[in-house]
Amino acid sequence: MRLKRRMIASLIAASVAASVAAPTAVWAQSVNATVRGDGPPNATVTAFNVATGTTRRTQVNADGHYALVGLPPGTYQIDAGPGTGRTLTLSVASTTSLNFPKNGASKTPSTANATELGAVQVSAINLPEVKTSEVGTTITQQQIQSLPQASRNFLEFADIVPGMQFSVAGTSKNTSLQGGAQSPNGVNVYIDGISQKSYVMGGGIAGQNASQGNPFPQLAIGEYKVITSNYKAEYDQVTSAAVTSVTKSGTNEFHGEVFSRYTSDKFRARTPAENAKNKKTTSQEKEYGVAVGGPIIKDKMHFFFTYEGKRFNSPTAVTPPDTTATAVQYLPADVQAQFGPANNPFQENLYFGKIDWEPTDRDRFELTARVRKEHTNSGIGNGTAASAGVNQINDDKRYALKWAHSADAWYNEMTVSHQSTFFQPTPLNLGNGAIYTYGDANNAQIIDTGPASPLAAQNKGQKGWTFKDDLTLNDLEWAGNHVVKMGVTYRDLTLTAADASDINPQYYYNVTSSGTDSLPYKAFFTKPVTGLGSLAPVVTTKDKQYGAYIQDDWDVTDKLQVNLGIRWDYEDNPSYTGFVTPPNVVAALQGTNPYAVGTPYEGETYAQALARGGINVNDYISNGHQRSNKKNEWQPRLGFSYDMFGDEAHVFHGGWGRSYDRNLYNYLQLETTKSALPQFTVYFQNPNNGQCLNNGTPCYAWDPSYASLAGLQALVQAGNGGEVDLLNNNLKVPYSDQASLGMSNKIGDWQTDVTFTRVQYHNGFAFILGNRYPNGDFFQNHSQPWGDGVPGFGSLILGTNGIETRNNEILVSAQKPYTKQSGWGATFAYTMTNAHQNRSVTEHYSFDYATIQDYPFVTSNAAPKHRIVATGTFSGPWGIVLGAKLTLATPTPLNSNACYFPNAQFPNGVTFDNGSYCHTVAIKPQGQGRFLVGGKIWGYRDVDFQATKNFNVGHGVTMYARFDLINVFNWKNLVDTQTNLTGGPGNEAAVYNTSGNIQYYPRTVKFEIGARF
Repeated sequence: MRLKRRMIASLIAASVAASVAAPTAVWAQSVNATVRGDGPPNATVTAFNVATGTTRRTQVNADGHYALVGLPPGTYQIDAGPGTGRTLTLSVASTTSLNFPKNGASKTPSTANATELGAVQVSAINLPEVKTSEVGTTITQQQIQSLPQASRNFLEFADIVPGMQFSVAGTSKNTSLQGGAQSPNGVNVYIDGISQKSYVMGGGIAGQNASQGNPFPQLAIGEYKVITSNYKAEYDQVTSAAVTSVTKSGTNEFHGEVFSRYTSDKFRARTPAENAKNKKTTSQEKEYGVAVGGPIIKDKMHFFFTYEGKRFNSPTAVTPPDTTATAVQYLPADVQAQFGPANNPFQENLYFGKIDWEPTDRDRFELTARVRKEHTNSGIGNGTAASAGVNQINDDKRYALKWAHSADAWYNEMTVSHQSTFFQPTPLNLGNGAIYTYGDANNAQIIDTGPASPLAAQNKGQKGWTFKDDLTLNDLEWAGNHVVKMGVTYRDLTLTAADASDINPQYYYNVTSSGTDSLPYKAFFTKPVTGLGSLAPVVTTKDKQYGAYIQDDWDVTDKLQVNLGIRWDYEDNPSYTGFVTPPNVVAALQGTNPYAVGTPYEGETYAQALARGGINVNDYISNGHQRSNKKNEWQPRLGFSYDMFGDEAHVFHGGWGRSYDRNLYNYLQLETTKSALPQFTVYFQNPNNGQCLNNGTPCYAWDPSYASLAGLQALVQAGNGGEVDLLNNNLKVPYSDQASLGMSNKIGDWQTDVTFTRVQYHNGFAFILGNRYPNGDFFQNHSQPWGDGVPGFGSLILGTNGIETRNNEILVSAQKPYTKQSGWGATFAYTMTNAHQNRSVTEHYSFDYATIQDYPFVTSNAAPKHRIVATGTFSGPWGIVLGAKLTLATPTPLNSNACYFPNAQFPNGVTFDNGSYCHTVAIKPQGQGRFLVGGKIWGYRDVDFQATKNFNVGHGVTMYARFDLINVFNWKNLVDTQTNLTGGPGNEAAVYNTSGNIQYYPRTVKFEIGARF
């Protein structure tokens, strides 16, 4: 379809590729790009943004070198004097080389990507960034608009980057983004240069913990860059991947866009769980949004506003864990009826607005606001019935004011921002919960029926101010040319955490082959404690964070660039450093050990038993002065790129760096909140034998009064707590060391890259079980000392560091940009992962071994060994734009605690070196299917497709209709597994539960209509 000239002009502001692929109301963008190169000595280099009128200038130095920094990504006319003009599209967080003849004569630029701006033909060249040590890929606006998409989460397109995985849980539809073999916690996203890090909850990005929602409206995203390793020193609080995104701005013309997207159960296939029940659950997804922007004062001030909404009702399946699937038949009929299809309703509203003002060609101000509000029913699925669901409220509000000032030889950007992010789940119902478990020895859960646990009622969040200033010096010479960037960051935050509420006791019922016991064998509940100073169930802390860095991009020669940087971070968290262990806990730890009565250790203290087991309680007892903040977070970032022939066609690159993250406050707050609102577990006698299951303590005879929270609370002593959580006085900060070596090559129209990376993650946080038998053992008679908790309290849970990951990856990528002349574009990404870890990336509670150091390193469950993602965009007939995506991955290993209790095959069980019947193993499930050739080697297969038809209705308005066909072949990407231990230790096997939950979607059609003007 032929576009109007003024529409083309606005499209160029984002990228020429997007303008020729499909009509779109794309806007100007913000966040920095740099243009460096050679030119006539002492000439003035001028960059003019064709959409907004932004102008930047610098001077070529006496040696004929220049650097233009602080350019908002977009399309620029750049010249070094009359007759030297180029028109260039700059991408986010990139450094582009552009050389002008030093004698001032201009070569005729290629018009391969030419388009018309009014009556002037310009050559809008999109030069890729290849002279960099960073391992990364840019996601363009053309890809965002042309590739199929399931979620409208803009981060979904990071999935096409080698080493990255964007996941959509098939049950909850929660989304997550992870890099390498680390958890999503290691990711950080920067929007317009501002970190979106979550300091309290997991997920890496504030507001993304257990959420179906989008962190930012996709209509407001221009493009973004994904850096998987060797990021420069300006990036903080990240150990896996850094994502730096730019938002759209208004231009000198009014533009707008609206869309509406819809699907329901009528347009999707059944899930495996629905097939097993022969009934499809009602589901529906509605997404809609609007964006509008334009000039307030032409060439000076612009506005942009967008809104996006989601209304989901997603199907899920309530299934038993694979270890207890055979026990479902022994449950009461009303409990069995709670298995099967269920729904997860979800609602989100996203708002974003921006005003930019350039009073001079040296100054730019940006004022932005973003509001995110969402709520959903969560927690329903594997092992959890709908009656135990949780109403999850998730709110995020952010405001920022930025001032950028440019001069010929320097550029400064100062930002002041405010954030308020809160995660506030509450149980859907109030009352007594019922949990059914199977097996006298293992007590494995079959199903949790509501109401949900008191732990489901939480209030966690972060609120406060950030000041950030970055200064770039772009005219430094010494043994080459330097662009030096330095900056400081200060955050003054209030962190809040409430880990539970005084509601909903949970009763546990034992299930055997004879049926379900009528009386509970155990109860879990809370009881507030008073008289312990300032302890309270809700804890807040004034968290102060400081950061500083300097980095030098040094052009040693025309071929060699060296990147030198160093970063330092510091955090002051008085909730941790100033914590005082309650005196009654200290007295119990240092008092006589009641469990030693009748043993050779009678009369010794509880602390002595712990010491025999390798635990020094003085490492965990604090009077408010034993702890200090870490001041040694120095992070060198080193790299190089070598352009073999000086034409950027064949470039070697590599680097090494260290990057610190932080310990989540969600972990640190527990020693305070659990002391104020302790959690108790009591056991009840079996009326047939008068004993408590597994000799659990404290043990009581059942009384009907215990069927209430008040009755249970009367059992425990006021002033004493249940579980005791203590943190190590010398907690370390998680970090990763990253090294890479690779080569990028320009082969015809294709840009290719092959890189080897090694990332080692250290000091991951873990909770371990501190209980010990009187002789210090962690296992006796194959059992852990669960009954030997802190005297007068419950179990001793110790927070420490020690989770590690070692990951080697080979990253292969190939990109052929879309052009109008060829009519197509494509990307290919292959990742080979060889990763090992000593604890699952999804689990920080580590109770299977005495210490985290005792855990063996096994193959990681964070990533498959082989993963392929390929995409293509095509100009189809009748003006239709087509897009497709293929994803293939081998099965991701399980990290499981395989237990060999005595049975017919193993009459004496199997005892491992730690004295347990269980050991940690990695089990690779059998492949689910084939693709084109070969056997059933793939654990995940997906093909997605989209088609968009545009209709020019005149007056600058374009209507469009689009459909996305997700999971074209309806491949069932199962995630629930069943393990088979009959092969014995070392030969454990696993198969997928064919009626269990899936990842991503069943085959689904999503319809979208919209308009752009």
